[in-house]
Amino acid sequence: MATISKLSSPGPSSSLRSSTGQPRSPRPLCFVQSRTALRSLAAAAAASGLSVKRDRSSRSSLVVKCSQNGANGGVVKRTTLHDLYEREGQSPWYDNLCRPVTDLIPLIESGVRGVTSNPAIFQKAISSSNAYNDQFRELVQSGKDIESAYWELVVKDIQDACKLFETIYDQTDGGDGYVSVEVSPRLADDTEGTVEAAKYLHKVVNRRNVYIKIPATAPCVPSIKQVISNGISVNVTLIFSVARYEAVIDAYLDGLEASGLDDLSKVTSVASFFVSRVDTLIDKMLEKIGTPEALDLRGKAAVAQAALAYKLYQKKFSGPRWEALVKKGAKKQRLLWASTSVKNPAYPDTLYVAPLIGPDTVSTMPDQALQAFVDHGIVSRTIDSNVSEAEGIYSALEKLGIDWNHVGTQLEVEGVDSFKKSFDSLLDTLQEKANSLNLVSL
Repeated sequence: MATISKLSSPGPSSSLRSSTGQPRSPRPLCFVQSRTALRSLAAAAAASGLSVKRDRSSRSSLVVKCSQNGANGGVVKRTTLHDLYEREGQSPWYDNLCRPVTDLIPLIESGVRGVTSNPAIFQKAISSSNAYNDQFRELVQSGKDIESAYWELVVKDIQDACKLFETIYDQTDGGDGYVSVEVSPRLADDTEGTVEAAKYLHKVVNRRNVYIKIPATAPCVPSIKQVISNGISVNVTLIFSVARYEAVIDAYLDGLEASGLDDLSKVTSVASFFVSRVDTLIDKMLEKIGTPEALDLRGKAAVAQAALAYKLYQKKFSGPRWEALVKKGAKKQRLLWASTSVKNPAYPDTLYVAPLIGPDTVSTMPDQALQAFVDHGIVSRTIDSNVSEAEGIYSALEKLGIDWNHVGTQLEVEGVDSFKKSFDSLLDTLQEKANSLNLVSL
């Protein structure tokens, strides 16, 4: 098998900190499960050859809060994640994946509706677990080189996770239930290489509910159009600016129009707009400026820019051009809020979730952000509740000398570089693992 890379503002997400940043009393935590639905999921997993037996010595699944009903402490099988989707139309996804994938079952029951992954997530999963050893040994002993073996490990996890989310995919007619897998970060500057890698991954995963992740780098924007035109659903990742986001929307629309398909209902997409990293960079710039006005804007840039991105989303997915595509069954490319974990412990731990709630959006959350929002998040439409304030913050930052396009470019470079380092580090780890297992690398 050819290796895929070569083919043509605001607190740690602790449950002890409220959305205002103030200490709070801990709430009871436990798995929220429906026995009937769990049996159904377990049966689906078993049918795919997945074991639901848990290794308690390994990384445990996220523990989420049970609501309590009266003095008897009875469990109400709902969480804020269910309310988020049913009341406000936002889909909560989980930004993590590792073995055993059956650890996702309690999360699904708690309201999680999809999964995202990236090279950093797989680097952590594979390098810190023995769960991949047996398959890895078989692959290398059968003649696979290290990188080819890596992709087979990844593909198996993606396929198994897709099976668990199939029911949600079917119930929503392809609206939710997706699992995302990213092309090699080494292809971020390779338009055609990205297209070929996306086609390959789509073919080898062979699941209706897989999203192929493609970075929103300038060379890969044309790749998005081409991949969409081939009827492949895409998660566009590493979007850091409104300008680049508009180019991504246009690539999606161009791809749908170029597809020649009479039925566009099965070709979907999300646009992953990164949030917390924006504040991390801009806060440093504001602290360097040092004026009271600049310091007062810390922790506000990311959410403000996201609100303007949503305004653009509403504009672009309306009007004659979009309506013509809707007649062929086209679905909106939903905005997905990524990088939702809080980096600054001075900020509320739901800063990048609570203010970004709106219909037809997705919020993908790692463990800390997910647990924080389930514990004390407030479900309310917030993304467009004060657009004028967001516009004011955006303009105020520009007046202070913050160049939004420069910020987006720098964060994109840093994001691609980070994923490349994770990818290379994992391949080194697998080589070491092959050596330790007395395997020969070909």
